[in-house]
Amino acid sequence: QVQLVESGGGAVQAGGSLRLSCAASGRTFSTYTMGWFRQSPGKEREFVVAISWRRGETRYEDSVKGRFTISRGDAVNTVYLQMNDLKPEDGAIYYCAAAAIAVPRLDADWDFWGQGTQVTVLS
Repeated sequence: QVQLVESGGGAVQAGGSLRLSCAASGRTFSTYTMGWFRQSPGKEREFVVAISWRRGETRYEDSVKGRFTISRGDAVNTVYLQMNDLKPEDGAIYYCAAAAIAVPRLDADWDFWGQGTQVTVLS
């Protein structure tokens, strides 16, 4: 059974940092693209960042460029999201996702989702 488990969420003051983790299990994700999405109350889920597992190519949503960094852990099934200079508008539930294709563009392209971890940014 495939599972994606996020951790590392919490409450932080604006300008602060958090590091989210995603641990994937149930299969080997060495050829999957891993990504992070977020959803705020009353808003649709939005793409944040993705990393191609094989080549390490990354793609960021414009508002997080220069502040967020996605990386792979030493363990092949782990991915991190380092979030710096957090802003109140970054507050959301953050979801980890995995896609079997190299460049997922649509929500339907993502095969597996985690349950999410809450990030609250205090102004």
